[in-house]
Amino acid sequence: MDRSFSLIADLDAVPSPCFVVDEAALARNLSVLARVKRETGCRILLALKAFAMHSVFPLIKDTLDGTCASSLFEARLGSQYFGGEVHTFSAAYSDLEFHDILEYSSTVIFNSFAQWQRFSPVVQKSGKPIACGLRVNPEHSEAPAALYDPCGPGARLGIRRPDFEGRSIDGITGLHFHTLCEQNADALERTLTAFEKRFGNYLKDMSWVNFGGGHHITRNDYDVDLLCRLIGRIRDTYGVTVYLEPGEAVALNAGVLVATVLDVVKNDMDIAILDASAATHMPDVLEMPYRPGIAGAGFPGEKPHTYRIAGPSCLAGDVIGEYSFDAPLIAGSKVILLDMAHYTMVKTNMFNGINLPAIGRLDAHGRFHLVREFGYQDYVSRLS
Repeated sequence: MDRSFSLIADLDAVPSPCFVVDEAALARNLSVLARVKRETGCRILLALKAFAMHSVFPLIKDTLDGTCASSLFEARLGSQYFGGEVHTFSAAYSDLEFHDILEYSSTVIFNSFAQWQRFSPVVQKSGKPIACGLRVNPEHSEAPAALYDPCGPGARLGIRRPDFEGRSIDGITGLHFHTLCEQNADALERTLTAFEKRFGNYLKDMSWVNFGGGHHITRNDYDVDLLCRLIGRIRDTYGVTVYLEPGEAVALNAGVLVATVLDVVKNDMDIAILDASAATHMPDVLEMPYRPGIAGAGFPGEKPHTYRIAGPSCLAGDVIGEYSFDAPLIAGSKVILLDMAHYTMVKTNMFNGINLPAIGRLDAHGRFHLVREFGYQDYVSRLS
């Protein structure tokens, strides 16, 4: 992803902080997803929860078949800006929003039989050709952290196999599961074994199955051949259309966050404070947690100058990580945080009244285009 750093002719022309999405990198990711579609006949949806930069949807929608949404606003965004299919799933729907969700969705997936029974009459009365599905819990954990494991004890997502007993599935045309998080196809293979064991007999009566997201399909070491074989086997065994809904894989390594050092303070070590915050601009750094890459930086002690990189908020733990650099950092130094397209813009917040990063893109020729800047009105309009 150094391309986004090295090909910006004038880095000073990029506002700071700023998310910069590389259209060429998006195109490379889409070429991998296009191969999977071509070789398997599956349908692929963009998971808006990971990447919802609608200004680049024209580059994506020629390859993908639509979007998957987790809320009314995501469904509306997908319908109005992307088009194609809109598959909506929520842990629970409200009476207040469900009619509007039907307006924007082509498929609605339910998290319980109670929700299906409650809202299926509403679907029927709508007169729209909306497909209905159930999310199931294969009770097989693959996610690397409990925070991202929907199959662990006490999990709230998906219907377990015993809960199907004595239940009618008339009107249900598909099953959905989602168990993965940034994982390879071997994790999907193990999940499918558990899924088929518990739900294979129901799948024979379905027309589609959704393998969910978390597939790191565009990662360099991802086993695309195995993924294609797994899709083909399920397709042929059960006569169903297979859906995937990657979000991260669409935008993987396709964006950076350009930031600037505001100050360097000392407290047992050198601490560089940026105008970019882990707490407000990249919450996954704290939630997962993980250490994002920085262009040209190494691990602590690997290069001559080591710093703790931190944000400007009042949260004591607003720390991005520790890195080393070839040259000292001073106020005004640029820092380029890598792989910042997914699960960043969709999760930013304005805690402390800290402004959101601007949003820009690099076109296929490496030219920077400013898409959006934010300001005080964006902050105050959220409050009362």
